[in-house]
Amino acid sequence: MSRNAKSLLRIIIVLVAYVVAIVLSLTVEMHPVVEIALFVAIYLAIGYDILYNAILHTIRGNLFDENFLMTIATIGAFFIGEHIDAVAVMLLYQIGELFQKYAVAKGRKNIAELMDIRPEVATMVVDGQEVEVHPSEIAIGDIFIVKAGDKIPLDGIVIDGSCNVDTRAITGESLPKWVGVGTNVVSGCILLDGSLKVQATCDYDNSTVAKILDLVENATAHKAPAEHFITKFSRYYTPIVVILAVLVGVVPPLFDGAWAMWLRRAMMFLFVSCPCALVISVPMGFFGGIAASSKMGVLVKGSNYLETLAKANIFAFDKTGTLTKGNFVVTDVWPQQNRQEVLELASICEQYSNHPIATAINNACKTDTRAIVTEIAGLGLVAEYVGGTILCGNEQLLANYNVELPQIEQTFTTVFVAKNGKFVGYITIADEIKQDSNVAIAQLAKAGCTTVMLTGDGQAVAQKVANQLQVTNYHAELLPQDKVEIVTKLKQSGTVAFVGDGINDAPVLAMADVGIAMGAMGSDVAVESADIVLMKDNPTAIVTAKKIAKKTMNIVKQNIVFSIAVKVAVLILSAVGILDKIAFGLIVAILADVGVCVLAILNSLRAMVVGKK
Repeated sequence: MSRNAKSLLRIIIVLVAYVVAIVLSLTVEMHPVVEIALFVAIYLAIGYDILYNAILHTIRGNLFDENFLMTIATIGAFFIGEHIDAVAVMLLYQIGELFQKYAVAKGRKNIAELMDIRPEVATMVVDGQEVEVHPSEIAIGDIFIVKAGDKIPLDGIVIDGSCNVDTRAITGESLPKWVGVGTNVVSGCILLDGSLKVQATCDYDNSTVAKILDLVENATAHKAPAEHFITKFSRYYTPIVVILAVLVGVVPPLFDGAWAMWLRRAMMFLFVSCPCALVISVPMGFFGGIAASSKMGVLVKGSNYLETLAKANIFAFDKTGTLTKGNFVVTDVWPQQNRQEVLELASICEQYSNHPIATAINNACKTDTRAIVTEIAGLGLVAEYVGGTILCGNEQLLANYNVELPQIEQTFTTVFVAKNGKFVGYITIADEIKQDSNVAIAQLAKAGCTTVMLTGDGQAVAQKVANQLQVTNYHAELLPQDKVEIVTKLKQSGTVAFVGDGINDAPVLAMADVGIAMGAMGSDVAVESADIVLMKDNPTAIVTAKKIAKKTMNIVKQNIVFSIAVKVAVLILSAVGILDKIAFGLIVAILADVGVCVLAILNSLRAMVVGKK
């Protein structure tokens, strides 16, 4: 059973016992000591943790907090004979705390344990033999082998072999990267094919993977959680009301000698001072905002993140998988009049490949023409078929076959096609921008927010996408630590929300004032590191969530102002004795506390429907 479930069970059991005790006190003649003992037992059952915290914090020097105030207020109620109300106050407080616990998701797990980019085994070459070791046993200059499907254990330089490497986990680069002899490779990347012999250029503790893990762990540790309003309020409110209560109970009787009357007023003053309306309505307001966000497909992990989102004025976005779909499509074919021919020739070459580029081409045009296809590592494909020879690849491939190419500006990935030694055309492959990315960026800009795109993709691709989306600014060719540095600088100018989806985004998601992850396609690590998760991966949900957050904060502020205003008024009436002159004065005091609490809660319920407005 979870901790929240146990708290709920305790509240239900105590509530039933409390109702039974009230019925017994009204219908059965009990000895006063027995009746008080019954309510004390119920009080201890529901408030033992509050009492313990009050004592513990007092010993540690943190005297005036909400635990202390709840303790002296309820004990004060027992002193003036209002034991039923004392239990009610503590019960209401625990219900409010339970709301807060449910609103705030469980604490983050140890992110380092979830980072699946950490290689656990490496194959090192020792005296010509392959030996499996932990990456930490490899020193600078040692040789290790990486095979298809393996993660690169350490940063190094390739001394033998060539293959395609999936770098998305580290750089966020959307396309696989070809590496060969002399190429620098980084740990955490995955070999898609072939094998490599690599010479280590760093030790395990200084590898890229280790640095990413360190960034995530430190960013999470240094991210200060927003303090609950009650705790902040109590730092000033609690000592003031305690001092005033002491003055009410001690000073006046020095002049009139009515110690019993003034002591009762002091205890009533303490009882009225209990901030139940705030204790319950504030977390309830946040809970309503979180519930409304959930209905809109936005999971908010805690009320403090909702508050931060409401203040966010800078939104930084990862590109691939966040603003774009993370899959590739044919965006252009040149020349247009030979579009079908160019696609068919390219498809003959790519029909047997499962490379992302091949998939995009085959989705645009499928062929069943038989051909003998040869892959030229890092360059492209050569196909021999009944119609002759087809070249399909980059500029260097066609140059090697003495095929002349026209001068073109390569913004996105470009595949050149030639047949029988003559250039036929080219195909542009690009990551597809999400349909609502433009809308999200435009609406954020309209709301006065700055938008920034951070990506590991090349400068040309980044500029093209940034122009299409009309973001305020962009940065390209970034590693995870680069994104952290940029976000750190952005935080000097305002409250920063970062939106991402990949493992490589985990450090900056944790470092930002509020991290937002794509939940449907995003990595588990990104989701774990984030404070807010978009369950449908739609960027416009960010705009919706911000509107909900701002509405929620307005409701919370209304509750705070209303509750404090009424509370102060009743405290004054209590202190000067006006409540003593009113029939059922204590009931009026209770209504001032519980009634305001109910009204504040009803106001908080409006937060649950803000998503519909």
